[in-house]
Amino acid sequence: MSDHTDAQLQALDRLVGTWRVTGGSEGTVTYRWLEGGHFLVQDVDLTQEGMRIKGMEVIGRERPFGADAPGADLRSWYYDSQGSTFAYVYELEGDTLTIWSGEKGSPAYYKGTFDAAGTSVTGAWVYPGGGGYDSAMTRVS
Repeated sequence: MSDHTDAQLQALDRLVGTWRVTGGSEGTVTYRWLEGGHFLVQDVDLTQEGMRIKGMEVIGRERPFGADAPGADLRSWYYDSQGSTFAYVYELEGDTLTIWSGEKGSPAYYKGTFDAAGTSVTGAWVYPGGGGYDSAMTRVS
């Protein structure tokens, strides 16, 4: 668990563990805290459109060299075995997780809802012009 006092970041602790992903992508993702509790790391092992994709994502607040304080948004940086690099903004309000592509308010995003037990998240990726897909995660451990 994070030992950092950032309440918005700390709220993402409910993602820690391994999840089975179903829907437009199939496989597993594992979330874990980087030492210090400032960053949550996601390890990705998915198959999407017949391609195996392995990747990692680092989620936290941006704080460039020399900055006095971290940024306002929970940003993430994703890198995968296909050479893709994506940036996202995470937002968790109550039981609703929104992952904005690029910037908060983007027309491309994921929105999912945790069940009462916190053992599944059900939602969908939405893309402008279509092409989005349903995506659910079920806790494995």
